[in-house]
Amino acid sequence: MTYQNVIDLVKSTKEIVFSEEKLSEIVAKGYADFVTGVDLAVQTYIQGKLSEMYPGVQFMGEEGEKSKLDFSGRIWILDPIDGTSNLIHHLNMSAVSLALVENNKPVFGVVYNPFTDELFTAEKGKGAYYNGKPIHVSDKKTVKESFVSVGTSPYDEDLREKSLVVIANLLRNCTDIRRMGAASLDLSYIAMGKFDCFYEEILRPWDYAAGAIIIEEAGGKITDLFGNELSYESSRGILASNGYTHDELKKLVKAY
Repeated sequence: MTYQNVIDLVKSTKEIVFSEEKLSEIVAKGYADFVTGVDLAVQTYIQGKLSEMYPGVQFMGEEGEKSKLDFSGRIWILDPIDGTSNLIHHLNMSAVSLALVENNKPVFGVVYNPFTDELFTAEKGKGAYYNGKPIHVSDKKTVKESFVSVGTSPYDEDLREKSLVVIANLLRNCTDIRRMGAASLDLSYIAMGKFDCFYEEILRPWDYAAGAIIIEEAGGKITDLFGNELSYESSRGILASNGYTHDELKKLVKAY
């Protein structure tokens, strides 16, 4: 399977993402959890095109009904807008994130920020790329040396409170902390060495599927909070790193 047509499809969402009319259509799904007309339009567009291009492949998207999926087969996993709150507030740190999972393992991923034209891609066994150029994780050996990106699990009050405690501990043990608000970009930035570590108490499969293969193909590591290999069937906590710092990161996070 060639993926250039899929990459082109994701990049072609730029006009939809820039639609101020669709952005004005905002609905609250829950506390601090929003969907806009942009999210819905991007998902409808990509899902429709993928069904034409790859009619035998299943689909999982953030928005709408979740159909029963066979994870032993092939599944497209889409976050039409990762960083919806950023989009609503015009922070320009949002991305379209699409992965192909086979037998519950990602084999291809693309993360695209249309505001900056940052394009991250990876295919199993073929490396990771930023705007067509190969990328690799950093060589930081300790968390103390590391620039750490975090998520705050804003939709869950208990996890939000726990996250603040863990983040305070990380801050005491690293160079500094950043909270970007779009996990797919956080993970992609680890892949290119801008960040060295990432932690969030809970993420959905569409938040991390594309970023996972991009990190792995760039030489990094991504697991759940206990260091276990990821599954794409349900939500879970996420740790990601350049690989060198992973065990230390896990200890700092699991201390609480």
